[in-house]
Amino acid sequence: MPVSDGRGLNRFIAFPYRHYRHDPLWVPQLRMDVRTLLTPAKNPFFEHAEARYFLATAAGQPVGRIAAIKNDAHTREHRDQVGFYGFFEAVQDEGVARALFDAAAAWLRERRFRVMRGPVSPSINDEAGLLVEGFDTPPTLMMPHNPRYYVALHDGYGFTKAKDLLAFESSSVALPDRVARAARLVAERKGITLRPLNMKRFAAEVELIKALYNQAWERNWGFVPLTEREIDHLAKQLKPIVVPELVCFAELAGQVIGFAVALPDLNVALKHNPSGRLWGLPKILWYARRIHRLRILLLGAVKEYRRTGVDALMYHWIWTKGVARGYTWGEGGWILEDNAPMVNAAVQLGFYPYKTYRIYDKPL
Repeated sequence: MPVSDGRGLNRFIAFPYRHYRHDPLWVPQLRMDVRTLLTPAKNPFFEHAEARYFLATAAGQPVGRIAAIKNDAHTREHRDQVGFYGFFEAVQDEGVARALFDAAAAWLRERRFRVMRGPVSPSINDEAGLLVEGFDTPPTLMMPHNPRYYVALHDGYGFTKAKDLLAFESSSVALPDRVARAARLVAERKGITLRPLNMKRFAAEVELIKALYNQAWERNWGFVPLTEREIDHLAKQLKPIVVPELVCFAELAGQVIGFAVALPDLNVALKHNPSGRLWGLPKILWYARRIHRLRILLLGAVKEYRRTGVDALMYHWIWTKGVARGYTWGEGGWILEDNAPMVNAAVQLGFYPYKTYRIYDKPL
């Protein structure tokens, strides 16, 4: 059934907290953050998008949910007829999954899309992909998690792989010597310098990121440019957990040519608030002081400076600063499976693939 009122939205939001209550790896996000993500008046994504939410129920109780998503920014960027689904959760029942997928497909078909792609919740710039490998470790901040049987539910409906997204891990506190040497040589030979984020000029720093982000990630498969309002919104959400030394800008002759963002893995603290309610905030803040995991969320350079070693230089900065602050484990990614330069760079930097997330397609 479609979600049509506040009570329905409450049930849509609440379902995962009950569904995953026996999964020791699932991380409950704050419900207020999930509500912001889903609410058009609060999330600037919906200035260029539309979504319809659906709940599946049995004996009056929710047994699954899904969102059908029309993303006009994607359509403009790629000039295709691809609609999306996301926020998929369901009990282990092929009939329930089929009913949910059918509901999303029908909504997208009415809007003349020819392909249903996902899961993206609600876009490729948010949580993206279905976990298909790496079920034995918890997700990091802003990454999805799901049961193994979701793969069979997708295969049973006729979805096929569109693209895999790889996540990489490193638990070494010592950089490979070649990385340290390469970083020094790049800095010396090319005159590239690095600096941390200046929190006193936070708004101006965000403006720099706006100018760089869409250049650095252009032409990636599935890439959808973030609007200025979306970047402002994301920056506001992440500001409370930003560690300035773990955000760096690469500069050459006074011009910023790249940036990297690593964040403490707040999931470590969120894990201790199973209800997702605000009254658990003091406990989250307590455990947030004990985080030793990082997620390298973004690392990129403008086109003319790619493959020059600037990525190694920025990674050297983040890992050195991170180790100095007590971080001992890091995740890099995600990276597209066929982005050979970035995959090879991650391996050379001492990272190893440990999770695979899949984006699926289904003709409509």
